[in-house]
Amino acid sequence: MTSPQAFSCGNAAKRGSESMVKVRLARAGAKKRPFYHIVVTDKENPRDGRFIEQIGIYDPGRPIGEARVDHDRLAYWVGVGAQVSDRVKKVANQHKKHFGVEA
Repeated sequence: MTSPQAFSCGNAAKRGSESMVKVRLARAGAKKRPFYHIVVTDKENPRDGRFIEQIGIYDPGRPIGEARVDHDRLAYWVGVGAQVSDRVKKVANQHKKHFGVEA
């Protein structure tokens, strides 16, 4: 009898069950006019590739008060082991300061 792992396909068999999850920015917008989605994604996926969940938006050309960050979902993902990029940390902290969010 063969083991169930012998029938698995894709990258899951190569990586095992420990795929690193990151919270990072995914670029959108036109040329020279960046706009970012704050997304939770597998570390292996490309910057603008597939993601697990979108938890906010950030436009560097606008005031930080116009950004949207779901601090509850961010705290959940950090709690389950997701690593947060430096830029997302900075944006989330500025957003918290602006609105006085306790998270």
